[in-house]
Amino acid sequence: MRLIRFRILGACLAAAALAACAPTGSVRQQQTAPQCRPAAAGEAVVGNWLSVASQRGVAGAIRTLYTLNSDGTMVYVQQIKRPRTPSQGLHESGCWQREGQTLVLRTVLSNGSPVNLDDPIYTNRYEILDVDPARLRLRGAEGLVDVRRMSAGYRLPF
Repeated sequence: MRLIRFRILGACLAAAALAACAPTGSVRQQQTAPQCRPAAAGEAVVGNWLSVASQRGVAGAIRTLYTLNSDGTMVYVQQIKRPRTPSQGLHESGCWQREGQTLVLRTVLSNGSPVNLDDPIYTNRYEILDVDPARLRLRGAEGLVDVRRMSAGYRLPF
């Protein structure tokens, strides 16, 4: 009986030691989230921008709303709208900045969950081809993206 108690006590101590060494949060939570830098005064790409496109092999329309705020924060919402099917979507938020003729979007949260900031999939770069008050034309990894300016409070309908 005494041997059983020592084994149980030993197992409890080992479990407590492992728990004490375990990280208290995910790897992402231990990373420092980037500080968003405000955009330059009068930056032309600040605003709500909507793209509606079709993609080969995808039934329905793909709507993407880029919200680029003057404080350097961004929200990226993508939604697939198909006939007779509820919309499916992606909601990302983080920081944006303009580096010359390149628009850089860095995701910090994807669908409300922290991301691995070291994963390059969460940094998207777009070459700015043309920008005017009503339209923006970009070139990204998937090709050309044409977007039009929307009102400040515009949100994608579901």
